[in-house]
Amino acid sequence: MKESLAVLLAGGAGERLHPLTQNRAKPAVYFGGIYRIIDFTLSNCINSDLRRIFILTQYKSLSLERHLRLGWGLMSGELGEFIEVLSPQKRVSENWYLGTADAVYQNLYSIRRLKPHNVFVLSGDHIYKMDYSLMLEHHRNLNADVTIAAIEFPLAEAGRFGILDVNSNQIVTGFQEKPEHPTPLAPGSDLAFVNMGVYLFNYEVLIDELMRDAHDDRSAHDFGRNIIPSLLGRYKIAMYNFRDENKKEAKYWRDIGTIDAYYEANMDLVSVDPFFNLYDPAWPLRTYQLQYPPAKFVFADEGVRMGVALDSIVSQGCIISGGRVLNSILCPNVRINSYSTVDRSILMPGVNIGRYSQIRKAIIDRSVQIPERTIIGFDPDADAARFTRTPGGITIVASDGDIQNQ
Repeated sequence: MKESLAVLLAGGAGERLHPLTQNRAKPAVYFGGIYRIIDFTLSNCINSDLRRIFILTQYKSLSLERHLRLGWGLMSGELGEFIEVLSPQKRVSENWYLGTADAVYQNLYSIRRLKPHNVFVLSGDHIYKMDYSLMLEHHRNLNADVTIAAIEFPLAEAGRFGILDVNSNQIVTGFQEKPEHPTPLAPGSDLAFVNMGVYLFNYEVLIDELMRDAHDDRSAHDFGRNIIPSLLGRYKIAMYNFRDENKKEAKYWRDIGTIDAYYEANMDLVSVDPFFNLYDPAWPLRTYQLQYPPAKFVFADEGVRMGVALDSIVSQGCIISGGRVLNSILCPNVRINSYSTVDRSILMPGVNIGRYSQIRKAIIDRSVQIPERTIIGFDPDADAARFTRTPGGITIVASDGDIQNQ
């Protein structure tokens, strides 16, 4: 892995996660209480001993870059290790990044200086655990030019992703980007091989193909839509069947591209036996945490009011002051005041829930102050008139939302 380089794409706008992305890039959105989405891909890199990492940012990157600066400065420059943020520089044209492939193309200057043997192109907005060194071993064993990581996915849902056709030797023979009728992984199967957005290129192949694509005026300059399909028949493209380090019966990989998907992935974490394991010491998940005091639960007035949290994740710095928290995730420095109830909700850092409030099935963004006696999640029409409400019935209170009682 010492001769490999990771290029992590973290510039997406995350429009389907709006309003959570109105002030931050999608990889900087909070997940699981203390983490940002990008932490999972970066933890994969560190746990795989992949320690030369470029992170390409673009959209509303201030929060993301601050998080990376404070929490991920753990590399040794003396050993040739680094995590380096590459912001758009218009080095090769007057355009900002036009697509995922164009983002990497515009940073070829930095990649060429290193001349790595192999380049991993990774997405910064997926939740999964993967040892990239095993993918590199597979790539070399097959003497491949390019390797694509794939996961078996239900055929009925696979049309949202790129689909790989693979022969018995694990060589890719076809590729469809978000097809209406995905090809099953075998005749009669109800599964398809889905592109995970994890690519491994031989250095020369990546350089040549990005140069070719950059001069194609018809291209959208996207890896899934343009680069990968154009490789077929010209290079040896292998598939790597995702080996999950999550150690559960079913493989876990989530593209939390919508609010409802994001909410469900978070709610899984507070179940008795969640699909995604945050607590495996053999696969540490790293992040940046401020030095908050421990969480605190106060008041037990003979049942009149009680500071309690059940089936929930409560991060450091939280104070549950005579309120109740049920099946919820509280990010750091959240306060729940007396006689309030928070149920099946996600509260971002710094949220304050006023007394006598009732919050159900909601996501409340960073530093929002909820006034006393506020009710959210009980009247769909009232919530839709004041806040954003998803098809799945999740109410999102944005950081600039109107939270005055009406």
